[in-house]
Amino acid sequence: MAKVVSVFGTARARPGDENYTVAELLGRLLAETGFAIANGGYGGTMAAAAKGARDIGGEVIGVTCSVFGRGAANEFVSREITTKSLDQRLDTLIKLGSAYVVLAGGTGTLLELAMVWELKNKGFLGEDKPIILMGDYWGRLVELVAGDDEGSVRHLLRAANPREVVELLKSRT
Repeated sequence: MAKVVSVFGTARARPGDENYTVAELLGRLLAETGFAIANGGYGGTMAAAAKGARDIGGEVIGVTCSVFGRGAANEFVSREITTKSLDQRLDTLIKLGSAYVVLAGGTGTLLELAMVWELKNKGFLGEDKPIILMGDYWGRLVELVAGDDEGSVRHLLRAANPREVVELLKSRT
């Protein structure tokens, strides 16, 4: 199986939105480069990245959560893993990932970022598992945390766009 990149981002993006378009391009570029992607399996940037990858035959793992009561994964998911709790869902996405890409998002995306970031800071995720923040969305949060713990930000990589994400992944995984 291809290396898996877990992609975190907002469920609120819609086709035509910038966040949706960027996520779709990211999914396509990851699949073209030979990566499989994993995400939460529902709508927004999850569906967009999945669509981008599936449009060219890439593998997409959707990790859904039965407690949400939302039903099945979006139509672009090639393999669904259903978990029973939010904790299990996040744990599965982390375990699947060889790398983590964080797009703009709300509290769910913040939870995902915080978890992988803290695991990395505590040494539970290897150096070979990069965390890449795409765009400037999380910049103020990173600066705020760096003000208290400047060493913690050494584990975060930044990429301006999907092409930069792929270049970082090719050089680090």
